[in-house]
Amino acid sequence: MSGEPERLPYVDEHSTIVAVPPEPTWEALLRVVEGTVSGGGASRFARLLGCADTEASGPRPLALGSTVPGFHVADAQPPGELFLGGRHRFSRYALNFRLDALGDGRTRLRAETRAEFPGLEGGIYRGLVIGTRMHVLATRRILAATKRRAERVGARPAGPA
Repeated sequence: MSGEPERLPYVDEHSTIVAVPPEPTWEALLRVVEGTVSGGGASRFARLLGCADTEASGPRPLALGSTVPGFHVADAQPPGELFLGGRHRFSRYALNFRLDALGDGRTRLRAETRAEFPGLEGGIYRGLVIGTRMHVLATRRILAATKRRAERVGARPAGPA
């Protein structure tokens, strides 16, 4: 894709199959991502890490130019790709979501993480976030919440015409 953000070193990828088409999955993903990183002390935590993006701002639902604590939307191609980027004093990172239509009204939702962790402090931070599997758990939680929301909303019968 032409607007794909700068490539960082690959960390991992996780996926799930959602039993609805890409459009309701996309809508669910936007809401879940924003809700996941905008709660409670997210802004304070982002400031503590020295994140470039510390507050929610820009268009809603999430689109190019939107920010949430810790991330900015680097690119968005509804309903197929949402690329989030960010940086703080210990890392530069990207969380890239891709939706693949599988037919039969199903969607594969993938979350790919790319990041670099420069210097000694970056290496320590990588150990705390990646080495403890905290990142894996957080990513899988986003995928599972998106799946639940999309299937709940996407399964509702259409209203009267």
